Formats: sequence, C-alpha cells, structure tokens
Amino acid sequence: MHFTLHQMKVFDAVARHLSYTRAAEELFLTQPAVSMQIKQVEEQVGMPLFEQIGKKIFLTDAGQEF
Repeated sequence: MHFTLHQMKVFDAVARHLSYTRAAEELFLTQPAVSMQIKQVEEQVGMPLFEQIGKKIFLTDAGQEF
C-alpha cells in the first residue's frame, strides 16, 4: 500500500473533524475532492475507514487503527 502525503492529510482532517465539508474547508478543497481521496484510501486499505449514519460520519475500527 502506498499513500500520498496529500491523502494522509485529507484522512487526518476528516478524522479530526468527522466532516468531509469541514475537512475540505480546512484544506481549501471541494467536498467531492475530499470524498474521492477518502474513497481511494479505502480502496487501497480494502475496507471502509468511515461509516456514515444519517448526516454524521464516524471512524470505523479500521479507521481508528489507520
């Protein structure tokens, strides 16, 4: 598995804020760009790192380990 520094920064921001929108604002990105980066990381890891319940997101156990 190879992750870019950019992907790690995006993951960190989403994990801290538990919000794609707030992470996007912090990183000066669009929300879809953040979602795409997270999706790419999840595909490389092979499991979901975040779980969405309604409008809230939470770290999965795999996300906490990552």
